[in-house]
Amino acid sequence: MPSTPLKQANTASTYRVGRGDLPLSCPMPDTDLWNSHPRVYLPIENSGEAKCPYCGALYLLEDS
Repeated sequence: MPSTPLKQANTASTYRVGRGDLPLSCPMPDTDLWNSHPRVYLPIENSGEAKCPYCGALYLLEDS
């Protein structure tokens, strides 16, 4: 069991992520998968944004 509770998946339509979140997947590793779609890896490094083909969530890469 994880030491911190998992977040509910697919609760927002836009997510801001950093380089520490790469490789980027939807849903992200810190979310509960039981009620979500299969994990898919999204190419975000070159364009700075990626959209999940399953749920339509938009991910924006922020340089920090």
